[in-house]
Amino acid sequence: MDSQNTNMSADAKVLLSHAKTLRLHTGNLVNRSRMKKKCPGSPSEELRDCIQATLSAWFSSTKPPPTDPLETLVCSIPEAADAITPEEREEVKVSVKLFLCEPGQSAIRDAVEMACQTLAVSQLDSVIIAPPGPVEGDGQTLAHLQPAWEELEALVRSQKIAAIGTSDLDKDLMEQLYNWAQVKPSSNQVNLASCCVMPPDLTAFAKEFDIQLLTHNDPKELMSADTFQEAMREGVQDLSITDWRLEWVLRYSVIVKSRGIIKSKGYLVSAKRASP
Repeated sequence: MDSQNTNMSADAKVLLSHAKTLRLHTGNLVNRSRMKKKCPGSPSEELRDCIQATLSAWFSSTKPPPTDPLETLVCSIPEAADAITPEEREEVKVSVKLFLCEPGQSAIRDAVEMACQTLAVSQLDSVIIAPPGPVEGDGQTLAHLQPAWEELEALVRSQKIAAIGTSDLDKDLMEQLYNWAQVKPSSNQVNLASCCVMPPDLTAFAKEFDIQLLTHNDPKELMSADTFQEAMREGVQDLSITDWRLEWVLRYSVIVKSRGIIKSKGYLVSAKRASP
């Protein structure tokens, strides 16, 4: 049995060594968490555990590689899939937060497409964007947000997304975005670690323009490059994994509307092999 597992792991490493893009789906964490003894202390720890566990499970069960290994390698656990049936679609709300780890509008479209395919839906109910942080020392500006927002607006027009929102905008930046945008933000997430009470000027603006204020506890950088490398190394048991960089992370929740409970939640992750 050990030699069989070793062969499977070797097969998976062949696939990984040829791939240029890695796409990973953690499956439904609501089911997974029941099997776990400890709860992760933060969103970053949860994501790290998920990447490591998903890669480990995929590596131990993957079939021998095809004749021509694919450029895009998709790692997922089939039994952990979260597909929504047509019968239940009206009963649930699909909410997404997209963390962009590097600039690039194609990443937004790729992430939304993958979420729709994974969950078997034609449209996401809401997407909140967390763009990559600005250059050290520079505050977030409208110019920094505009490219990503324009891509989200295009996805709203093509009916891939119903509503779009922002994260960690103060009143001034929220007002600038609202006045400029063709598709207005429907929500803004505020990190209560940085302010225990919602800022009154932001609250007043949001109330006037019907923008929902939500709270979150995500760090500014969801996952550092070093932590991602570490999670990959642990997942594939290979110390030579150093040339992959995180492109984006999408966290989704499927909520039963009538009861307000989370039916499923999980992460989709995309990484690119660094150019030599």
